[in-house]
Order: sequence, then C-alpha cells, then structure tokens
Amino acid sequence: MASLVFIHASDGKNADLAREVEVRAVEMGHDVEHVSLNAFDFPVYTIAQEETTGAPEGLDGLINTLDRGEAWFVFAPEYNGSFPPVLNNAIAWLSRTGKDFRRLFRDRTVALGTHSGGGGQHVIMAMRMQFSYLGCVVIGRSLVCNKNKPANPETVEAILNSMTQR
Repeated sequence: MASLVFIHASDGKNADLAREVEVRAVEMGHDVEHVSLNAFDFPVYTIAQEETTGAPEGLDGLINTLDRGEAWFVFAPEYNGSFPPVLNNAIAWLSRTGKDFRRLFRDRTVALGTHSGGGGQHVIMAMRMQFSYLGCVVIGRSLVCNKNKPANPETVEAILNSMTQR
C-alpha cells in the first residue's frame, strides 16, 4: 500500500508510541521505516558550522530515507512549549541542502503525534506550523498521549487512513 516513514525526536515514550502505531500500520498493509533523529547526532546548525565542515555525516542518508516515504508520521515530546532541539536541528540541516530543499517537504503528507508529560498540544501546534511552513500537507487530526491517556486505536487508524488516501 503506502511507504511510511516514522520520525521520532526522542528514544523514549515517543519511540515506543511510534512502534505501537507501526503495528496497526503494518496490519493495514503499509511498509514502515523508522528514523530516530538522536541516532544522527548532528552538530548544532550554524552558518559557521556549515561553512567550516559542510553537511554532517549521515545527512544524505537521512534525506534518502525521508524521500522514500510517501508520508511521514512525526513523534515528538513537548519541550518548553515547543518541539525538541533535535527535531529543530535536523530541519535546519535539511533546509540547507541542495538548491531546492523544499522539494523534500513540498506536498509531503505529514501526521503528528506526541507522548508528552504535559498536555502535548503546544508541540503539536509548533510542529504543525513548522511543517506547514515547509510546504507539507499536515493531517488535521493528531495523536496526543500521556501516561494516563493511551493511544486511541480509532484515532490511530483514522490518521493512518488520512496519511494514505491522498
């Protein structure tokens, strides 16, 4: 059916949530590839860093993996009312590659999810704004979980259907 890339901006509860959602995605016939942004350990993006060392090792591999996905599901915890630095840093590096960096993001279907100690709505809003700005088509429904509110199976299925029916 569809090739999906699940991006996690933490290796804890959000990675667990991504693996939980993967089970349903595979049952529905989709292929899922995971990307843990922490595994790349990119240096903090600055113009000086880019001019001195160029693109970090692994960036081309990340681009290739993301490009294989017909749609992405981004899982990130809430950090101070926004998304984690590792996600912002990866986007910064990705946005500096090639003459048309927006090609990677343009019209890409993106779903958003969080397992957050807080309410989780701020990280969803921040990611929605960022990915929309980059040209992605962000699914209206999001997956918000915490230790007292597990993933709703109907929400998971509805999001996966929205991701794959364009």
